[in-house]
Amino acid sequence: MSKTKVFTPNRRAFLAGSAALLGTPAIAQNIPAGQASRDPELSARRNISSFRTLDWQPYFDNLRNGAILVDIDSRAVHYWNEAQTVYKLYPSSVPLTDDLTRRGRTKVILKDPEPDWRPTPSMKQRNPEWPDYIGPGPQNPLGTRSLHLSWTYYRIHGTHDTRKIGRKSSNGCIGLYNEHIEELYEMANVGTQVLLI
Repeated sequence: MSKTKVFTPNRRAFLAGSAALLGTPAIAQNIPAGQASRDPELSARRNISSFRTLDWQPYFDNLRNGAILVDIDSRAVHYWNEAQTVYKLYPSSVPLTDDLTRRGRTKVILKDPEPDWRPTPSMKQRNPEWPDYIGPGPQNPLGTRSLHLSWTYYRIHGTHDTRKIGRKSSNGCIGLYNEHIEELYEMANVGTQVLLI
């Protein structure tokens, strides 16, 4: 008489199987070019990062000089050009707390190709050990480009610390990967309208 081994699941086997499934990379989603913008429901359902494409009309009356929408809750920056031929969606960092967060309408008033950084008075008060100044370069907290907004001290800028993107990590500004702010910098104009929601 032969003995047949019967597999009885235990906690260790379950955890090992679950870990293997969690470590498996997601299968790439093939969406035909242009399909995501035509079918927002499809793009929201298939977008692994859970960002969703948006239409500009609910947020802006027109696209004169282009438009930037900063969605603080989803940590995303949307850009539309005036001709409605370009739409970009970027992951971003957002302010750490609600009291550091400003929402509303503003605009780009200055494009800075080599930003330097000085902490605001309130930042220096909270962090007296921070330096008073960091010049342009790889360690600059504003990254490689900066778009100054009409609100004092507020910027959309790059970052040298890529761990911040997708998180609540700033003292009020909106941060992008350096390659993304460089792209946005080239498309945005002084006068581009900005809405933070």
